[in-house]
Amino acid sequence: MSQAALLRDVAAGLPLVPGCYLFRDGQGTLLYVGKAKNLRRRVLSYFRPLESQPAKTRALLRDARRLEVILTGSEVEALILENSLVKRHRPRFNVLLRDDKNFPYLKLTMGEPFPRVVLVRRPRQDGNLYFGPYTPASVARRSLKMIARFFKVATCYESFDGSRRRPCLLYQMKQCLAPCVGYVQEAPYGEAVRHVRLFLEGRDKELAGELERRMAAASKALEYENAARYRDLLRAVAALNRRQAVAAVGLEDQDYFAMHREGNSASLAIFEMRAGLVQSRREFFFEGAGGEDGAFMEQALSRYYSVAPLVPGRVFVSTPPEGAGVLEEWLAGRRGQRVRIKCPRRGVHRQFMDTVLENARLAWESRFAADHNLGVAVHEALRETLGLAETPSRIEALDISHLAGRETVASVVVWEGGRPRRSEYRRLNIRSARPGDDYAAMEEAVARRYGRLVREKRRLPDLVLVDGGAGQLAAAQAALAKLGVGNLPVIALAKQREEIYLPGVKEPVELPTHAPVRHLVTRIRDEAHRFALAAHRRRRRRRTLTTELMQVRGIGRRRSRDLLQTFGSVEGVRRASQGRLMAVVGPVVAAAVRAHFSQERS
Repeated sequence: MSQAALLRDVAAGLPLVPGCYLFRDGQGTLLYVGKAKNLRRRVLSYFRPLESQPAKTRALLRDARRLEVILTGSEVEALILENSLVKRHRPRFNVLLRDDKNFPYLKLTMGEPFPRVVLVRRPRQDGNLYFGPYTPASVARRSLKMIARFFKVATCYESFDGSRRRPCLLYQMKQCLAPCVGYVQEAPYGEAVRHVRLFLEGRDKELAGELERRMAAASKALEYENAARYRDLLRAVAALNRRQAVAAVGLEDQDYFAMHREGNSASLAIFEMRAGLVQSRREFFFEGAGGEDGAFMEQALSRYYSVAPLVPGRVFVSTPPEGAGVLEEWLAGRRGQRVRIKCPRRGVHRQFMDTVLENARLAWESRFAADHNLGVAVHEALRETLGLAETPSRIEALDISHLAGRETVASVVVWEGGRPRRSEYRRLNIRSARPGDDYAAMEEAVARRYGRLVREKRRLPDLVLVDGGAGQLAAAQAALAKLGVGNLPVIALAKQREEIYLPGVKEPVELPTHAPVRHLVTRIRDEAHRFALAAHRRRRRRRTLTTELMQVRGIGRRRSRDLLQTFGSVEGVRRASQGRLMAVVGPVVAAAVRAHFSQERS
């Protein structure tokens, strides 16, 4: 198979999402960076008949040996990332972005009594706040005009030293409060600056809540002009606020670590963000990656930063590492300043972490699930081993798990085309089976899962794999027979010796240790088990946190859940102000919460 054909196969498996694609030569040198709204469609366009391609594309494909992609949240983010990568690496086949033009930022000056908002091309570490980059530049200019029109904060470079005697035209147009001539005091001007900051940071709800309160107060005081101004602000914020996940709110250096793990193999994606932009991306792969996710992340961080030339001030992780406090202390020693390790749960950092996670998943698939030809051969070998009529391309696995016999849950994972279909994973809370009765639980799970597929006339799997032995297999067969699909192939896989139990066969089949078929079924079964354990861990954590908050008088399960959803953790509730607590649970319960944690500290 030619090199172009191999690259085309890679392109055909790309996702239908925005991102950047990178062509490299045999030595790993970057040849070309491009952006796309739809990665698969755009990259496949390079592999049309060569005679229809421009000379540059033919030359690129002649030298290209590797194809990589970086997923982003939008086409705008892809454009920003493309610009950053081209400026850093200057690939041979990129010509359009080699100039030194930068996308604009909005700077909010913080070191003067009357801060102003101005447009700049380069952010700096000077104590001011920078927002952006904005693409196209007209978005930045439009935002600046909106700030002048509605917030009336200064957007010029005029001196505020008292030398000016008359305000400029912007004041006459009611687009500036004229601090340059002393027409406004620091307190009301500071309020306007705070609103601008909330607006630029994309904190829509917080800004809207404050504006609504001020509008209501102005209306109650019969200050209808002020009430109308707050109303207009509310409408403007809703219409024109714009956020970009690739652009950091601040300019502090920060790294993102995201892990994707299935069975005993894992991929780790690391994005380094410098001055608000992604500067580099690295991927690492691990086989035989046993143990807990937290231990894995701890090892990844310690190994990476033991040789990394720079330790940033903030490290965001998809999974909290074990010994996070010790790691922070060690990293602070290497950096010479404090380092924070955080697992973001909301906001812009959570959005960006989702992008890094998706890149880690794609990297895992390209490394561990991309040898498609081998996968086809393994599935064919599985058909022969089990004596199936057709090669199973869609396999579903069921696992029963519980906590000390209670809270029994069935997990269903779906494997199709040699890859996990995570969007089709399901969990079923077992209702009728007695605690600890795994056979009855398996029968209920199979009946509910495939009863629904039969009722909705959806596709049934080619093979059902249940975790367990002969008892679980018999329970699954009984449930399928009652549904009228007793001919659906089903097997059981026991954990201890990885033996396969087949219908109508007394003795289990023990596969050779290194047989690809054994690795396949074990991997699918382990994925179902991992999915079940993850669900139980989350459930146990929620129950523990909920129980702790329910010790406060006036808080039941519902209010506990509301507090955790709003503040993220018990620690977040503990640190919340009286006003923020009141907004969730009312003044009486808010006072009880504050009193509870005050007693805890004393």
